[in-house]
Amino acid sequence: MYTYTTEDFARRAPEAPKQAQIAPEQDTRDAFARDRARVLHSAALRRLADKTQVVGPRDGDTPRTRLTHSLEVAQIARGIGSRLGLHPDLCEMAGLTHDIGHPPYGHNGENALNAVAPCGFEGNAQTLRILARLEPKVLIDATSYGLNLTRASLDAAVKYPRTRTNADGSLNRKYSAYDEDADVLAWARAGHTDDRPPMEAQVMDFSDDIAYSVHDVEDGIVSGRVSLQVLWDFVELAALAQKGADAFGGTADQLIDAADRLRSLPAIAAAADFDFTLRSWTGLKSLTSQLVGRYVGAVTEATLASAANQELATGLGRAHGDLVVPPDAEAEVRLLKTVAVLYVMDLPAHIARQDRQRERIFRVHEYLRAGAPGTLDTVFRAWFEAADTDLERERVIVDQIASMTESRLERVADKAAAFDGFL
Repeated sequence: MYTYTTEDFARRAPEAPKQAQIAPEQDTRDAFARDRARVLHSAALRRLADKTQVVGPRDGDTPRTRLTHSLEVAQIARGIGSRLGLHPDLCEMAGLTHDIGHPPYGHNGENALNAVAPCGFEGNAQTLRILARLEPKVLIDATSYGLNLTRASLDAAVKYPRTRTNADGSLNRKYSAYDEDADVLAWARAGHTDDRPPMEAQVMDFSDDIAYSVHDVEDGIVSGRVSLQVLWDFVELAALAQKGADAFGGTADQLIDAADRLRSLPAIAAAADFDFTLRSWTGLKSLTSQLVGRYVGAVTEATLASAANQELATGLGRAHGDLVVPPDAEAEVRLLKTVAVLYVMDLPAHIARQDRQRERIFRVHEYLRAGAPGTLDTVFRAWFEAADTDLERERVIVDQIASMTESRLERVADKAAAFDGFL
């Protein structure tokens, strides 16, 4: 296992020794295990149960939400991390946090908030803000340190190690820190000599891709929105491959080759004929298990081989090494993501639903902004009143909206509509 340093275990704010009910000699947890527990017990993580993954959390009998997706990502990340010699709790924690900054309605809500936030909105940057400032855990002299995670844990949550604005004034489309949180990002990144994300964040990122592609295809098959018969329909497959290349990268030919490999798997053929019988259900679960194992095995084997060739004296961890995703595995994951997401995204009902979702977010933003601080929750009201600039006050309003569950946002939207005289 990679040897983490004293600096990796450092916290931004000092903490007094815990008055635990467990005797010190019986408590075998280290700082990373405690960080994992802090995230697992956080309100921000629980709220993901009422936030959209691909479709809404109230659709179907066995819906996948941002919370169930995050649990799946965490489990996959722990498995990959363990095989690579990374700290398993650190990788699992990164998986738990990876979507914790998502607002109501997922990426659609993210786009809506980005449109109204003067300094931008990005789910990854909101994740860092929640972990380091917004989630209540450690408060010292009126300064909130959020969950006060260790440096390595906070770093593991950083997928895009940059702020919104570059030194030359240009803007990044994807980033993991708002400009006002640059100090937190700099603290978390201490020890890096380049702009690569840490190994643990790389593991989390590909684990997200695996869960997205495999489990969301499973969801789509069960709901009837997705059929793997498309892999045998070469005309439709060609169009789908081009869409996938445009959306997720690579080329259409690479995705068509990926389809050729997937068609050779007996479990894929069985899932293409899914008919809700017990045999079909067990076959579908077998498929998801096989695919997860296929991609976990591919990435760990390639990464360990690369590390051996480089003769990394430190081993893989934080600023040392890179996750290596074989091209074939990457293409298959991209194709499955395309099947899972784009079929749903192209449905007219889904497009109309997204329009309504954005309207709700715009309405709630206007309502909170017009009545602030009185329309804000107590905690956000205090931050609003303590803010020194209009931009800081705008950020507080966006923070509150992003923290809402979808049920809560819809209630506030209805209240705002009634207040304005239109329902």
